Amino acid sequence: MILMRIRLLAALAAAVPATTAQAQGSAPPLQAVVATTEGWDATTARVRLFARRTPASPWVQVGAAMSASVGRGGLGWGTGLHPAADQGAGPLKREGDGRAPAGIFRLSSAFGYAPVDSARWVRLPYHASDPSIECVDDTASRFYNQRVDRDTVAPDWTSHEEMRRTDRLYRWGVWVDHNTGPAVAGRGSCIFIHIRSRAGASTVGCTALAEGDLRRVLRWLDPRRRPVLVQLPDAEYRRLRRGWRLP
Repeated sequence: MILMRIRLLAALAAAVPATTAQAQGSAPPLQAVVATTEGWDATTARVRLFARRTPASPWVQVGAAMSASVGRGGLGWGTGLHPAADQGAGPLKREGDGRAPAGIFRLSSAFGYAPVDSARWVRLPYHASDPSIECVDDTASRFYNQRVDRDTVAPDWTSHEEMRRTDRLYRWGVWVDHNTGPAVAGRGSCIFIHIRSRAGASTVGCTALAEGDLRRVLRWLDPRRRPVLVQLPDAEYRRLRRGWRLP
């Protein structure tokens, strides 16, 4: 019995890269939002949802693929759950470069304009965005790459992202854990999955979906299943798929 348990634990650990398993507390993800582009400089992506029952189970696609927009500069290697040693020759994500991060990233929480009582259908931890809520992108700030309430802290930043915009782009969104714990100044900040302005329009570094598609994703994401974003150019996805046990 003990030998069988050891073999089972070894199989579970092999389901994702070692770095990912450690970052997840030895609990691999059971949900994955997979966004792939035609190349590093492409500004559109194909997005598919995958789930599995256990870490040892095969990934199964959930529903139809969706189209998305990514950064105006394409993609660049970000800082997330993926092993940095596996990164290829592509560009690195930097603050202000207009690239969306490539790699594997935890999807930790959701946000939007609706009050908490009107977002009970969102299973991720949800944060209502008041006008005082900002995401800091000033590399000199101690709050760099953090969502803060300007009314409750002493601002030390000169640049930030408004989380309660005058348009609908952040009406619903998912926080992408890129360059967190702790953030490295200059490696990129304030990365979300949010509503796109129109089909084909690029972003400044986020991943953007049509509002209906984003609501579908939000309804599906379950924090108990440790969801992640896997975002890569097609060639990198093919290169890493087996080693990273991707869908």
